[in-house]
Amino acid sequence: MPVATERRRALLFKLQLPLIVRWTHDSIVHEAVTVSDDVCSCGIYFFLGERVNIGTSIEIVLTLPHEITLAGKLRVRCFGRIQRYELKEAEGSKAGVAVSIEKYEFLRSH
Repeated sequence: MPVATERRRALLFKLQLPLIVRWTHDSIVHEAVTVSDDVCSCGIYFFLGERVNIGTSIEIVLTLPHEITLAGKLRVRCFGRIQRYELKEAEGSKAGVAVSIEKYEFLRSH
């Protein structure tokens, strides 16, 4: 009997955090505002209304709430790549996008 292997390397949290997502396609910078579906230390999953190719470099800015940081809101800029793009009928014309985070930086508050 085959054994299922867990590929995830980190705990996954079902967090709906506001996201600003940016990527470049054909020398044009695209930007979208969306909400995370789940987050872990190595990736973010969210829904997007535009097609983005797997492997595309992507920048995501999110704000971690006080309930997570215990020190006030904290803005984080993440850099990564699209790992998976899947159409979700339940989400209408939106697609699920899985991004692996390669690096991140904390941003100063305004």
